[in-house]
Amino acid sequence: MNERCDWCGSEEIYVNYHDTEWGVPEYDSRALWEKLILDGFQAGLSWITILKKRDAFREAFADFDPNIIAGWGETEVDRLLQNAGIVRHRGKIEATIGNARAWQRIEQREGFDTYLWNYFDGKPLQNEFTSLKEIPGFTPLSTQISKDLKKEGFRFCGPTIVYAFAQACGMVNDHLVTCPRHSEVKKLAR
Repeated sequence: MNERCDWCGSEEIYVNYHDTEWGVPEYDSRALWEKLILDGFQAGLSWITILKKRDAFREAFADFDPNIIAGWGETEVDRLLQNAGIVRHRGKIEATIGNARAWQRIEQREGFDTYLWNYFDGKPLQNEFTSLKEIPGFTPLSTQISKDLKKEGFRFCGPTIVYAFAQACGMVNDHLVTCPRHSEVKKLAR
């Protein structure tokens, strides 16, 4: 019996995210950075909270253009702290600016997409989980990526955030094998 992964519940925005976006391999540097930043903002919150605020985040953060955000300072931090449409957390906002600068360095050196996908040898890990209980919160690989990102200057990218990010960006296929999306997402790998 093919059933959708039950973590997404029945709320339309969450079901749509599961059915069209979560687990789809992402190869665009800017889009990868956006997803990592949003996962960082999720720390301590539920993903659906971020998902419902995603359009407001995109508007507030210049469509997550790291080249724009890298030039921001205290004026923009203060402006964002007044924006009720986003998560108003000074540390996460300041980290986003610093993470944009770190993204620029990696992007110039080798490409942020290449940097991340090299951890996976360029292809998604295809897990074969049958239950949500089997899915880890983090792995040795997400721990290593987290450490390396921090060395590059990133913040709010612990092992759990990195693993959730890798799942969302299709670097890891953690759709349950009973979910129709598992085989669909598997076919999308390069």
